Amino acid sequence: MNMYKVTDYTIYGEEMQYVEINLSPSESVVAEAGGFMMMEDGIRMKTIFGDGSDAGGIMDKLFSAGKRLLTGESLFMTLFENNYPNQRKISFASPYPGKILPIDLNAVGGKFICQKDAFLCANQGVKIGIEFSRKLGRGLFGGEGFIMQKLEGSGMAFVHAGGTMAKIDLQPGEMIKVDTGCVVGFTQTVDYDVQLVGGIRNTIFGGEGLFFATLKGPGTVYVQSLPFSRLAGRIWAAAPQGGGKQKGEGSILGGLGNLLDGDNR
Repeated sequence: MNMYKVTDYTIYGEEMQYVEINLSPSESVVAEAGGFMMMEDGIRMKTIFGDGSDAGGIMDKLFSAGKRLLTGESLFMTLFENNYPNQRKISFASPYPGKILPIDLNAVGGKFICQKDAFLCANQGVKIGIEFSRKLGRGLFGGEGFIMQKLEGSGMAFVHAGGTMAKIDLQPGEMIKVDTGCVVGFTQTVDYDVQLVGGIRNTIFGGEGLFFATLKGPGTVYVQSLPFSRLAGRIWAAAPQGGGKQKGEGSILGGLGNLLDGDNR
């Protein structure tokens, strides 16, 4: 395993954060498309096949790329390399309101498991793969929490959590139940599965989904209060459908209220 130094970084902002990374000469970071915010002159950007890690041959890279397609990710990632003789800065932004979580893979045993859309950026050399479940329950019913990404290596990685993030340190045998979409990630020592909510009324009328993610310690779990699917669902529910009437915001004035407050759509 190649050793990569822990990146010097600063996270700015509160609800819409971005991370600024200081790249030493010849140092690189990889990122999914859409996360780039800004960079200083002297950094070269190029599209690469896979995650740019050095492990494995061409067949390993093809297999890894195929697994990425299963999760809706692109075959390609973007690499940013500092070709300048001095340190240069590059920034990556949160895709929606929430928090950026820095993960030092050296401190978590070289592996961290996260939601498939949580990854933001990482040192080149960090391997970004797919963590498949071996349990039938997770495979059939896991939803967002089923196919997870795994970040492996010895560098620094950054993932994004929506809304407010909770960090939970589980003791051996201690278990929590979490909405499958609210799981951001966890350390490799955590045992996770998917469990039926149970109860016919809960199943039909509960409105919280049919399954929980169960996570058992020891290890650390990160939970988000606003998964992107939930945010998108709220926006879709409030948006005008097919040119029809928009959902009100509690005002008894309705359309007149829109005119009065300057919303003249």
